[in-house]
Amino acid sequence: MRLLLDTHVLIWWDEGARLSAAARRAIREADQVYVSAVSGWEIAIKTALGRLRPTRTAADAVVDSAFEELPVRLRHAETLGRLASDRDHRDPFDRMLAAQALAEGLIVVTRDPAFERYGVRVIGA
Repeated sequence: MRLLLDTHVLIWWDEGARLSAAARRAIREADQVYVSAVSGWEIAIKTALGRLRPTRTAADAVVDSAFEELPVRLRHAETLGRLASDRDHRDPFDRMLAAQALAEGLIVVTRDPAFERYGVRVIGA
């Protein structure tokens, strides 16, 4: 099983809080767990806006958890362009994570129901 963590899941995993038992088990047992560069971008922006106060960097959390960084690739942008336009969900971070999951065949671990509308496989956090 290959997973992509939504940004809040990375934070919760790193803090040891809030995740469902199913999500924790899936992360522990996965063959590969990815964290997108998009999550680092989202954390940096929300930290600069005062909406997050991380105790360390996303890069440190990824390394210490033995996760793999997933860069944004051109095929991800192309997949993003094919996603249905969604006026009710304009979050660019979620849309790119959805595109990456579809392009790479990954399951997203998230508490956000928005991913399912894009046909992304999800494990509830």
